[in-house]
Amino acid sequence: MRYVAAFAVLFSASIAAAATSDMPKRKSGLWEITVSNSGTKGSQAMQQCIDEKSDDLTKNNMPGTEKQSCSKNEMRREGNKVVTESVCKMSGTTTTTRGVFTGQFDSSYKGDIKSTYEPPLHGMKESASTIEAKWVGACKPGQKPGDISMPGMPNINMNDMMKNMPKRP
Repeated sequence: MRYVAAFAVLFSASIAAAATSDMPKRKSGLWEITVSNSGTKGSQAMQQCIDEKSDDLTKNNMPGTEKQSCSKNEMRREGNKVVTESVCKMSGTTTTTRGVFTGQFDSSYKGDIKSTYEPPLHGMKESASTIEAKWVGACKPGQKPGDISMPGMPNINMNDMMKNMPKRP
């Protein structure tokens, strides 16, 4: 369960990096996203069907970025890189995260993300992850924007999940 929660946070960070209005946007269609976490063997792969609206919806309602829980939530360009930094309080733990994303966001990108947890979150003091994403073509028949599929897990729709999240003030 902890791995799934960490994956969701990292996934949200990757979407935010690609979806901010003044940052590069991901190309509409089917994206294959692989996340490798420090301390775990192997990687977790998923596919997501996106369009511009689904990326914008995620950006506008991303969980964990509400002003009351994050004292810092910044994204900026540094040359050909997109850098994200955040300091958020969640479940009594302060999480400090820095992500560096590179690539052609309309076809592929890579993100290196490092987080520290004070006090440790479920015994975890720090984590490091790498996200690699590539556009693979049009969404599959029957998929709609926001659909996410991961091996061994039921399909979910991020758009539906985000619509049910409380709006930021």
